[in-house]
Amino acid sequence: MMPFSKRVAQVEEYYFSKKLKEVNQLISEGKPIINMGIGSPDLPPHPTVVEALYKTASLSKTHGYQNYQGIPAIRKAFAEFYSKFYQVSLLPQEEILPLMGSKEGIMHVSMTFLDERDAVLIPDPGYPTYTSVTKLLGASPIYYSLKAENNWYPDFKELETRDLSKVKIMWVNYPHMPTGAKADIGIFQKLIDFGKKHNIIIAHDNPYSFILEDNPKSIFQIEGSKDIALELNSLSKTSNMAGWRVGMLAGKAEWIQAITKVKSNMDSGMFLGIQEGAIAALGLGEDWYRHLNQTYSERRKLVWQLVAKLGMSCEKDTAGMFVWAKLPEGQSSDQFVDSLLYTHHIFATPGHVFGKEGEGYVRFSLCVHEKAIQEAINRI
Repeated sequence: MMPFSKRVAQVEEYYFSKKLKEVNQLISEGKPIINMGIGSPDLPPHPTVVEALYKTASLSKTHGYQNYQGIPAIRKAFAEFYSKFYQVSLLPQEEILPLMGSKEGIMHVSMTFLDERDAVLIPDPGYPTYTSVTKLLGASPIYYSLKAENNWYPDFKELETRDLSKVKIMWVNYPHMPTGAKADIGIFQKLIDFGKKHNIIIAHDNPYSFILEDNPKSIFQIEGSKDIALELNSLSKTSNMAGWRVGMLAGKAEWIQAITKVKSNMDSGMFLGIQEGAIAALGLGEDWYRHLNQTYSERRKLVWQLVAKLGMSCEKDTAGMFVWAKLPEGQSSDQFVDSLLYTHHIFATPGHVFGKEGEGYVRFSLCVHEKAIQEAINRI
């Protein structure tokens, strides 16, 4: 038998890849499953976005390979977006790298900076891909706990007690997934100071900054942050374009150039029609985000009702497209989720998927029509 590489043994199949097989089997058996587990927007992109894709795809000369760094217009659009909504100045050709979804950027950044036996600071709870990519590259994940009593922010005093000598990257993510903790300029300042003190790259993953948030924030709003920080962003959540796979990475020119070396060996550029659609999305005004958040706000109110009916509790001053609900003491998140699935045919995500600090919590997605959420309430 042909042996697999050591790196494959370091990771598990992604939770949703495995669990959705089980969910889809129930659906095939005729069970009326309400999927509240996945953060994939069910709302469509703006019509101008689809029109831009259609027009470009209809032209005969737009189907070839594209530039590895995107066409100049998309980088300019990202720069204008950052200037308009974050009041952050980025050089379009030097400090911005369009990506086929920001998830791939986690791999590109990690491959650029990590060698085997390096270490990475990873939030617990946090996005599982930070861990899997770190392990795939032979580096060591070092988890830092985020706790409700500290508003799900890093405990910098505790971090200072760690051996940080091998740490190259610290992954951070605010608004935070899965807890919904809001971005905070004071926390960003502490992160930049921490990164500079210990020569650790602060890699900020920022896909939720417009969802149920009146004042979107970027880590680059902190003076001097480009010296030590990178920021990933995405159109998946803000523009309802998850399946389009459009994201970006921003940082100082030297780092973007190095990361481009990795990226250019892994793909052959983003389809031009998708880039034109992204440009249209980046040019949308505040009305788009206001209407989007009106929908999510109404859905969230209903999910709060569902959470209360299930005997759980949750924080309400949050951002992002999830509700992070706390189970009564002593209940297992896995057992609760399975009971919810098989008894009421409602699928949610157990908190332990995001780390040991997530045990005792369940994540509910807002990417579900109001009628389906009301049906879930009625089933309890």
